[in-house]
Amino acid sequence: MVRSVAPAVPFPHRSLAPSDDEVRLWYENALGWPTVPGVPVRLAVGVRFDVLDVPAEAGRAALERLERSGGLGRGFPVALRDDRMRLLVAAGSAEELPGLLEWLDWGALELDLVAIGAGGLMDAPWPPDAGVSVSAGGDAGTGAGAGACADGDAGPTTRPLPLGRGGSQGAAVWLRPPEPGHEAEASLPTLSAMGTRSGARGDGDGPPDLVRLVDTVATQIHRVRLRRADAVAAVRADGQPLAFS
Repeated sequence: MVRSVAPAVPFPHRSLAPSDDEVRLWYENALGWPTVPGVPVRLAVGVRFDVLDVPAEAGRAALERLERSGGLGRGFPVALRDDRMRLLVAAGSAEELPGLLEWLDWGALELDLVAIGAGGLMDAPWPPDAGVSVSAGGDAGTGAGAGACADGDAGPTTRPLPLGRGGSQGAAVWLRPPEPGHEAEASLPTLSAMGTRSGARGDGDGPPDLVRLVDTVATQIHRVRLRRADAVAAVRADGQPLAFS
């Protein structure tokens, strides 16, 4: 006999999902971030911020490493959608990325790192007060308690990813939401502040500079790729017949 068990934490009801108009108004009025016409709501990239799009596994590892080293401070906005993480950085950073990767000796490797700059678009995550938030581990929950985990104020919670507007998983959510007000851009990693906003000073008041962020993210992307390659090689080796001389 099959026994059904109710989940400990239910999925958010669809009534918690804000309307497209509410989402658009929150970004345009609370943050001053431009959106583009159409549904779903999308943010215009390259005006207030650029985006580094990375695999979520590597992105989480990079954020954890930066947090352990004391270089994140209050943090900077980070969004999550499915298996991709989007790190918000200062506008103009996308143009700097190719040269920066070369300077950091990452230019010769193919990295699953995409920079979105001027003219690009980003799906607008639900506003943080819409009943859906995410812990540092990338799991979604409801209420302010889960959102606090992203800043290290509480331990991560294990909750299901939120349902999208169409009733399926995959909606973009904030892992670390931007703070309301037009000061949100002040928290973005930037190249011009290199060495002045990291935790090296011991105050932890700002995000890491763009150089440190890109180097950490690239390192974790490369490690994830090597780890997966090793796992594939191990599986193939296990499947080979033993050879006897």
